[in-house]
Amino acid sequence: MPASCESLVDDIEDIVSVTDPKPHDRQSARQNIVPRVRKRNKDKILEEPPTDSTIPGTQKIWVRTWGCSHNNSDGEYMAGQLAAYGYSITEHAEQADLWLLNSCTVKSPAEDHFRNSIKKAQEENKKVVLAGCVPQAQPRQDYLKGLSIIGVQQIDRVVEVVEETIKGHSVRLLGQKKDNGKRLGGARLDLPKIRKNPLIEIISINTGCLNACTYCKTKHARGELASYSIDELVDRAKQSFQEGVCEIWLTSEDTGAYGRDIGTDLPTLLWKLVEVIPEGAMLRLGMTNPPYILEHLEEMAKILNHPRVYAFLHIPVQSASDSVLMDMKREYCVADFKRVVDFLKERVPGITIATDIICGFPGETDEDFKETLKLVEEYRFPSLFINQFYPRPGTPAAKMVQVPAHVKKQRTKELSQLFHSYNPYDHKIGQRQQVLVTEESFDLQYYVAHNRFYEQVLVPKDQAFMGKMVEVEIFEAGKHYMKGNPLSDSKVYTPSITKPLQKGKISGLSEESKSSLNNGSSSGVKPPAELAKACLQTSWREKEEQMKIVYFLVAVLAVLIAFLGVKLY
Repeated sequence: MPASCESLVDDIEDIVSVTDPKPHDRQSARQNIVPRVRKRNKDKILEEPPTDSTIPGTQKIWVRTWGCSHNNSDGEYMAGQLAAYGYSITEHAEQADLWLLNSCTVKSPAEDHFRNSIKKAQEENKKVVLAGCVPQAQPRQDYLKGLSIIGVQQIDRVVEVVEETIKGHSVRLLGQKKDNGKRLGGARLDLPKIRKNPLIEIISINTGCLNACTYCKTKHARGELASYSIDELVDRAKQSFQEGVCEIWLTSEDTGAYGRDIGTDLPTLLWKLVEVIPEGAMLRLGMTNPPYILEHLEEMAKILNHPRVYAFLHIPVQSASDSVLMDMKREYCVADFKRVVDFLKERVPGITIATDIICGFPGETDEDFKETLKLVEEYRFPSLFINQFYPRPGTPAAKMVQVPAHVKKQRTKELSQLFHSYNPYDHKIGQRQQVLVTEESFDLQYYVAHNRFYEQVLVPKDQAFMGKMVEVEIFEAGKHYMKGNPLSDSKVYTPSITKPLQKGKISGLSEESKSSLNNGSSSGVKPPAELAKACLQTSWREKEEQMKIVYFLVAVLAVLIAFLGVKLY
C-alpha cells in the first residue's frame, strides 16, 4: 500500500511526491533495463485482482445520498461514471472498499447523519470520498480534514478523485465550471449515470438561485444562478425516453428562475420539452419560489393543463407573516403567494399545490405563527413539508435572537396536528383515474402510481402494470394516498416503445462503450481504462498529454529563438 499523503491539494495534477523519480532519473534507469520475453499461456483465463487490490477500477463502491432530487441526480451521475470505468457499485456498505457520501446541508439532522457516516467509515477502515453541499459550503470543518472532496460542479471528475483516494492520496476539487468567464450550470448532462429508478429521469435544469435567504446554507454551496441551455435539456430528455424512461422530474434550487442568466425563461423551456414527451409519459415540475413565477402565470397555467405534464407545483411559502418573510429575505409577501395559488387553482382545476413551512424562525411571534395556521386552514394543502427551524452555521439567521427550543417544538407539533386533521382525498373515492405506475411501495405490498395531479395511488402488484399508464377506480383514501383497482375494460398503455434499462445498468453509454463493457463483464475481466476515456472525455490524463505537447512546442520555440539570436549576433 502506498503511504498516505496527508497534505491536501487543489487538483489532481498537483499530486507529486518529493520521492517520485524525476524525468532524468527515469531515463537513466531505462538504460539499465534488459528486456525479457515472457511466454503467455493463451488458454489461461485472466483473473480479477483481489478485493484489497490498489489497482483503480477494481474496487466496490457504496454511494449514499442525502437531500433533494438535485443531489440524487448528482449521485446517479457519479455512480454511472464509476461503473463505466469498471468499479462495482454495491448497495451493501459493509462490502464496499470505498464509501462515496453525497451530503445535504439544508438541515442540521442531515449533516449529523453525514458526519456519523464518515465516522463509521473510518472505524471500519473504509476509503472515503465526500460530495454534496456540506463540504462544498464548508470544506475546512475539522471533521473533513484529510478526506477527499468532490465539489458539486466537479462531479464529472469523480473517477479521478476516487482513483487517487484509493491510492492513499487526499484530493479536493471544489472549483466552478466556467466558459469565457461565465459560470456554467455544472457537469455535462450526457454523462453516464445509473438511475435509482430506471423509469424516472431527474434532470437539473439549473444550479444555484437568485435569492439570499437568511436561513439558507445551500446558497453557500450551489452559488448564483447558472442555467443549462434549452438544447442540452431537450437532448437529455430525448435520450431518457430512448432508454425506456416514462417520467421526467425537472429539478433545481429554484426552477422558476430558470434561464434568467441566459436570456430565456421556464415556460419557453417547458414548451420545447413537451414536444418530445411520448404519449403516456409524464413531466413533473420541481420547486419554484413565488417571485419568479408571478410574471409567467398565464403560460404556466397552460403548461400545467397539458396532458403530459402533471398538474402539480411545489411553491414554498415558509411563513404567512410578512414580517417573518422580510427577516428571511424571501422577496415576496403572503399576498404574492396567495395570488399565485388562487390563479393556478382557478385556471388548472384540481391542481396539487405543495408548500413548505418553517416553524420557529428567529423573531417569529405567537401572532406570526397564528397567521401561518390560518393559511394552512384556508388552503388545506394536500402536501405540506413542516420544518422546525435549525440555525445553520455561517448564515445570517444563525446570528439572530433564537426562538426557545420548546416553543419551536410546540409550534411544529401544533401545525402537524392541524395538517393531520383533514383528509384531502376522501371525496375522490369512486372516481376513475388514469395513473402512471413507476415504483414499489416501501412495505413492498403495492405498486406506486400517480394520477394527473401527482397524487399517490397504490395499485395491486402486477408486473404488467410497471411503467404503464392504467385506468383504476379509487376505493380507499388515506392521508397521503389513495388505493385503486384496475378496471377490467381499461387499456394498459405503454408510454415508451423502448424497454427500460435494468436496475443498476448504466445510462448514457455509446454503443461502442456498451459493447466493450459487456465483453469485459462476460469474460470476467474489468473494462479497460480506454472505456472510461470513451465515457469521460475530460480526464486528467488527456490534459497531461495536452500539456506535454504545449511544453514540447515551447521548447522548440525557445531553441529557434536562441538559434536566431546567435545568427543575428
